[in-house]
Amino acid sequence: YFGAHHRWFGSCHCSTLGLYAVCVDLIMKKEILDKMEELAPVINEIRNDAHALHASVNHAYDRIRPYGFHLDMVVNWVQKYLPEVCIREQDILPIFFAAYYHDAIEDTRLSYNDVMAVAKNMMDAEQAYLATELVYAMTNEKGRNRAERANEKYFAGIRSIPYGPFLKLADRLANTSYAFSKGTADSLRMSKVYQEEVPGFLEALHVDGEDPRFSLPDTMVEALWNVIPSCNS
Repeated sequence: YFGAHHRWFGSCHCSTLGLYAVCVDLIMKKEILDKMEELAPVINEIRNDAHALHASVNHAYDRIRPYGFHLDMVVNWVQKYLPEVCIREQDILPIFFAAYYHDAIEDTRLSYNDVMAVAKNMMDAEQAYLATELVYAMTNEKGRNRAERANEKYFAGIRSIPYGPFLKLADRLANTSYAFSKGTADSLRMSKVYQEEVPGFLEALHVDGEDPRFSLPDTMVEALWNVIPSCNS
């Protein structure tokens, strides 16, 4: 299932500082892509375990699909844009783990410590900590309605952890693209919700600074905006 989308960067002949910076950036992205492919067997194992976990509690997506369908959609967006934000090869596995397990605490009765134990079976302690913190950050607050469950405290937690905004945007892209492409009553209802939320949602994810781990790639943000008019026409 999992396969990195390879790009060929070619050779860089850098004669200026600007071109040198571009070349370094391209080389780093290629290294991330190569490492993603190297980790594919482990990522597939994480995928299978996450799918089975949600299936074990009869958790469905849009009432009609296995929840793994949604998890795969999220990971597709992560896979596409990860080279834009990831600066360390050791961060790749925690990000994919969190993408597959992002709803585990909220929907499958796992605790923070349960998720940590699972992660430690897949990666070292530092990586497991990042993976578990990301899953925890993605877990909604207790609340009576959507606004209370995804309140300012919730988004502050997402903004406080590396790759938190990126992962949440991947989740929203998966939900929004699905909602606008299906004709079920729930999808139609949620498409209107997602459309209305876009400006405030992006603002809630914004983090000032130069650290790419907290950034939202411009192309990824553009993809979210494009989902609505392209699918609503």
